[in-house]
Amino acid sequence: MDFADLGLTPDTLKAVSDAGYLTPTPIQEQAIPVVLMGRDVLGVAQTGTGKTAAFTMPMIDILSDGRAKARMPRSLIIAPTRELAAQISDNFVKYGKYQSLSMALLIGGSSFTDQEKALERGVDVLIATPGRLLDLYERGRILLNDVKLLVIDEADRMLDMGFIPDVERIVGLLPKIRQTLFFSATMDKEIKKLADKFLMNPKEIAVSQPATAATTIEQGVVAVRNDDKREALRRILRVKDVHNAFIFCNRKKDVDILFKSLTSHGFDAVALHGDMPQSKRNETLAKFKAGEAELLVCSDVAARGLDISNVSHVINFDVPVNAEDYIHRIGRTGRAGKEGHAYTLSSPADVKLLAAVEKMLKQSIPPLIIEELAELTISTANSGDEKSTGKRERGRPRGSRSAKPRSKKVTAPKTETAQTESTPVSAAEPPPESLSETMPVDATTEAPAPLQSAPEPPPEKAESEKPKAAQPRKNRDDDRRSPNERARKTRRNPHGIAEMDIGDDVVAFGGFTPAFLQDAPYRATELENPQNDSGEGDTDS
Repeated sequence: MDFADLGLTPDTLKAVSDAGYLTPTPIQEQAIPVVLMGRDVLGVAQTGTGKTAAFTMPMIDILSDGRAKARMPRSLIIAPTRELAAQISDNFVKYGKYQSLSMALLIGGSSFTDQEKALERGVDVLIATPGRLLDLYERGRILLNDVKLLVIDEADRMLDMGFIPDVERIVGLLPKIRQTLFFSATMDKEIKKLADKFLMNPKEIAVSQPATAATTIEQGVVAVRNDDKREALRRILRVKDVHNAFIFCNRKKDVDILFKSLTSHGFDAVALHGDMPQSKRNETLAKFKAGEAELLVCSDVAARGLDISNVSHVINFDVPVNAEDYIHRIGRTGRAGKEGHAYTLSSPADVKLLAAVEKMLKQSIPPLIIEELAELTISTANSGDEKSTGKRERGRPRGSRSAKPRSKKVTAPKTETAQTESTPVSAAEPPPESLSETMPVDATTEAPAPLQSAPEPPPEKAESEKPKAAQPRKNRDDDRRSPNERARKTRRNPHGIAEMDIGDDVVAFGGFTPAFLQDAPYRATELENPQNDSGEGDTDS
C-alpha cells in the first residue's frame, strides 16, 4: 500500500512525494483513513513510527476548504514541549506547501506581539503549548469557540510534566461537537481515563505493544562507577566512531557539566535543556540538524518529537528516572526502519532504575562488551553491595557500636556529709573554728565511704548550716590552693559573703572583693594580720 491508497488529495500526495516518502508506516496506514472519515482516534504507537504525519496529512486535507476568522482558529494542536510544537509546525510546512493554509505557533520564549499579530489575521492551524495558550486566552487575544478539530499529542508526556489540569481547562473551553485525535507513545490506566474523558466513540489504533523498543535498535548497558562515567563515555565515542548522537542526562546542570567536559577533550558537542532561552535552543537544534555539531548533550526536553534523520547513536549518560522515558530517548535513533544503537551507562546507584526499565521492556538489556572498557566495568551483580559498602565507609561501620560493650561510668555515691562539706559558708555564719570544715572534697581522691549519720551542728547554727536546694558552683581555683591559703582567704572575711539565692551560677560578694579577682597580689602585712579591728586588713574599706 502507498499513500495514494489512503484517500489523500493530489496536492498533499505531491508534497509527500517531494519529501521522499513512498510507503506509509503502520500507524499512518491505519489512522489517516479514519481521520478523513471524521471519527475520533485513540492512537498508540512507539516513538519514531510517524505519528505526527499520521494526523498532519489528513488535517491539511480537511482544512483545505473554509476560511479562518480573526482570533478564532479552526483547529488546535496541543504539544507538551516547544521542540515538539516546532516539529509539528515543520510537518505542516512540509506537507501543506501546496495548500493555502495559515498557521500560528504559540510557544514560550517567543514574542507575544508577533503571536498576537498572527492570531489577528486568523489561522487555520494553531499549534501551542498549554501555558502560552492559556496566557493569550486570559489576555483576551484568542477565542476557542470555532475549533472543530483538536489534537492532543504525546499525552503521556503531558501527564509526566503536570500539564493535564491545563489541558482539561483548555478542552473545557472548546465546543462540545468536535473531532478529537488523541496520540500517545504509551497507554497506562491514567492515560486511558483521559482518553475516555476527551473522546467520543473513538477508533483505537495500536500498532505495537505499549512501551516497546524498535527491533532495529541495538541496546547495551555498561556498568561503571559514577566517577568513571565520563571516561567510559569518551572511550565509547572513540571506539564506536560516533559522529551523530544524542547524549541524555537527568539533570540540567549535568548537561552543562558534561558539555564542558566533552568540549575540553576535543569533541564537537552542543547542549540543550529547558533553562536555555528559546532563541538559543532553536540555534542549537538547527546546528545539530545541519550536521555542524556531532553530539547533542541534552535533557529529556529532547526526548520527544524531534525527528532528526540518520542519528546513529543514543547514549544514556544517566538511567532515566521514569522508565518510559527510556523508550522515548532511544527512539531518537533507528527511525523509519533504520538501524540504531542505544547504550546506557549504569552506576551502582542506578540499580533500581535499571531494573524498572528492564521490567517495562520485559527483557534484560545485554551488557555492552568493549575491550577498552574492561578496566572500568564493574560487576552488575555486586553493584548494589558496592553502593551500600561505599556508604558505610564514609561513616561508622554497621554494628560497630554493638561490637564492643560500652563501659559504664562509675560515680561515687553522694552522701549528706559530702554535700555538707562542699557547701560554702553562709553570709550570717562566723569564721569556722577548724580548717577541716571548709576544705572541699578532692576530685582526684576516692570518694569516702558513706557515714552512718552526719555530725549535728550546734543549736545556734543548725538553721544556717542546712544545705540549700541550689548549691553555688565551686571555684576550680580552690582545689589548686593549699590549705593555708584557703584558710587565710576565709579568715580575711570576718563578716562572711553575701549570697543571693537566684540560681546556681550567680554569686554576689557584696562589699568584699575576693583575692583571685584583684589585679594586685595581697600584701604580706595583710596576710599576716587578716583580722584588724580598724578595718585596715579589708581590701575594700
